[in-house]
Amino acid sequence: MAATDTNLQENQGSHESRVFAPSAEFVAKATISGMPAYEKLCAEAAADYEGFWARLARENLDWQKPFTTTLDESDAPFYKWFADGQLNASYNCLDRNLTNGNADKTAIIFEADDGQSTRATYRELHERVCKFANGLRSRGIQKGDRVIIYMSMSIEAVAAMQACARIGATHSVVFGGFSAKSLHERIIDAGAVAVITADEQRRGGKSLPLKAIVDEALALGGCETIRNVIVYQRTGGNIDFTEGLDVWLHELVAKQPAECEPEWVGAEHPLFILYTSGSTGTPKGVQHSTGGYLLWCALTMKWTFDIKPDDVFWCTADIGWVTGHSYITYGPLLVGGTEIVFEGIPTFPNAGRFWDTIAKHKVSIFYTAPTAIRSLIKAADVDPSVHPKNYDLSSLRLLGSVGEPINPEAWMWYYNNVGGGRCPVVDTFWQTETGGHMITPLPGATPMVPGSCTLPLPGIMAAIVDEAGADVANGQGGILVVKRPWPSMIRTIWNNPERFKASYFPDELGGKYYLAGDGAIRNSDTTYFTITGRIDDVLNVSGHRMGTMEIESALVANPLVAEAAVVGRPDETTGESICAFVVLKQARPTGEEAKKLATELRNWVAKEIGPIAKPKEIRFGDNLPKTRSGKIMRRLLRVLAKGETITQDISTLENPAILDQLKEAS
Repeated sequence: MAATDTNLQENQGSHESRVFAPSAEFVAKATISGMPAYEKLCAEAAADYEGFWARLARENLDWQKPFTTTLDESDAPFYKWFADGQLNASYNCLDRNLTNGNADKTAIIFEADDGQSTRATYRELHERVCKFANGLRSRGIQKGDRVIIYMSMSIEAVAAMQACARIGATHSVVFGGFSAKSLHERIIDAGAVAVITADEQRRGGKSLPLKAIVDEALALGGCETIRNVIVYQRTGGNIDFTEGLDVWLHELVAKQPAECEPEWVGAEHPLFILYTSGSTGTPKGVQHSTGGYLLWCALTMKWTFDIKPDDVFWCTADIGWVTGHSYITYGPLLVGGTEIVFEGIPTFPNAGRFWDTIAKHKVSIFYTAPTAIRSLIKAADVDPSVHPKNYDLSSLRLLGSVGEPINPEAWMWYYNNVGGGRCPVVDTFWQTETGGHMITPLPGATPMVPGSCTLPLPGIMAAIVDEAGADVANGQGGILVVKRPWPSMIRTIWNNPERFKASYFPDELGGKYYLAGDGAIRNSDTTYFTITGRIDDVLNVSGHRMGTMEIESALVANPLVAEAAVVGRPDETTGESICAFVVLKQARPTGEEAKKLATELRNWVAKEIGPIAKPKEIRFGDNLPKTRSGKIMRRLLRVLAKGETITQDISTLENPAILDQLKEAS
């Protein structure tokens, strides 16, 4: 947890002086109206922490069996929330919307890759989920089983997740861009009994395989627990079909009843496992509960997004990431919202696709990533016809940012050109492990500062500490922690509780604070938080966390590679890009040979992990910069990747001459 990198960046964004207060009109109608209302909630949490959360859990969720215990800290850091209560996630998302006046309200607007739109009301979605759930039960899938979902964006993908939740099966969604090897690893680690997939997916006008990748993953061996592969027919493409194992989704649900009694589960029942890259080569299965996770999804929809009954909400994320879990599959449905589920990409058929979709469906709340914003800024500069000013975006009333810190320049463009200078921007800081937003402006309360995620939500006891766990003064960079458990936090790493403790409650901090893994600084005047970047060996590429060790392991698996080290470098489009330093088992290549080998290795990593993990740069050397004890000096590699001059002491290097070799990319 070296603070060096944090300190190098600690002034970034901390001197931003522009402040944008929410309009009086927005404040008047907001769920949390004005800073006094925010401060009142924070004071309630501080005065009676358990009572605060208990009240919110009773008000925002339907319980089949009410809880009597709010927080159990007896086995810290394996905290339990509302543990003796029982509920069901699908019931809370769907059934209660059949009796509260929302039955015939549109739940999902599906915007297909080709621009065709279909809608499902809450009544229709409930029927689809029930038939799906009954189909799963008919195949022997039951409470406690793990089910892998490997699908692209669709109503069926949301229904698959909801159907698993309805019968008490724990789902684990794998992003449709991951390779067969990545899928294989997750199937084995989860001990999954079934895979739900599609024949193909549609992205950017192309049909891309899904079922074929599932077949390839199963062929790698060790997946004997898989008894079912359920296939949604999306494109009608040709696929291999194994009788007895494979089953078409439409055939599975055709004769199923339209009602399915939900499986009532304890609040601590694992709702899902979501694999995220860590600083070792093995992906870690972040395990989330049911009750606490659902509570935070509902609250953040109301607090952060200020959602109202007539809003059309659009989160552009994929369900393969936690953003798609919390703010597509669960959050919007928990509060009876209408949402967009988007299959396509922001640049197809042109880079005006987002703005066209907003205009088409009268989207009022738009939630996307800084990576997308930056790429669309570039696109509008190249082709003025796709600038947002050419589209009717008057329906928008709130903008959101997710995935990584948004730089002030992109924030200003987003605020002025997409929101017309009238829509608050909620710059949300959170993680796969936190389950939902942690630090974010509240649109009807918090004055906004470009590039700052501002203040913690009520009940989130965030702080900035040094490496010994002591609080640092405002204006000084440090390590972001959360001092008290909260309901939606990660419960453990699947099958690896010791890794959970070491990763998130390290002994260096006394084992008592949740370690976010990010550096941060708090403004001396406003006490606003600004995230300054990762403090560990995890890269944040386009809002997706990638472990350096995982990418290094993939590179070294290539028979040509002897050694590899991976670091991140700032990238104005993706936030961070991957730079790999590689030592081959043969002479260091130069010129065209180096370029050819670099391309081969990029493609190798794409096959091993997925296209998102492809290094943007590969640099070849005869060796890596190491100390005399053999430790790779990654801080020097980070400097080289950024193209900066090395000013640090290199006297401990065994081979300082190697630095000149590694300055140039292939």
